[in-house]
Amino acid sequence: MSGKSKKKKNEPGVLASNRKAHHDFTILEKIEAGLMLTGTEVKSVKQGHVSIQEGYVHIDDHMEVWLVGCTIQPYDHGNVFNHNQTRERKLLLHRKEIVRLYGKIREKGLTIVPLKIYLMRGKIKIKIGLAKGKNVVDKRDTLKKREADRDSQRAMRNHNR
Repeated sequence: MSGKSKKKKNEPGVLASNRKAHHDFTILEKIEAGLMLTGTEVKSVKQGHVSIQEGYVHIDDHMEVWLVGCTIQPYDHGNVFNHNQTRERKLLLHRKEIVRLYGKIREKGLTIVPLKIYLMRGKIKIKIGLAKGKNVVDKRDTLKKREADRDSQRAMRNHNR
């Protein structure tokens, strides 16, 4: 096997990922949730026509969790029963998880962002993260650390030749 490793673009089963979230936020905790979708939405998501970059998660006063701002394109072969592409979608979590998250997002600066949508045993799941926003200095520090790690890996690889 050659010394070059190929970076995987997406893991198997991942339908959409939010790489921008790791740049803009510090992810404190990750939670898996179910996603309540209509029939044409499921077909469209399985084709990969979904974007979660601009999305966020909202917990309302009735302790229901909603995915807001994510776009699922209309299904190609849909008819008049096709879905609205920007509607709010309900997330399925246990009551204890919802209450715990509700308490945490009341803290200053915490929010819930979608990280990725994937297939698990035929069901569409979403990984959400409890996140704290990064400021400009934190983002620069992250970039410097990533660049230093990349340089050290490059130096190790060249040294071993």
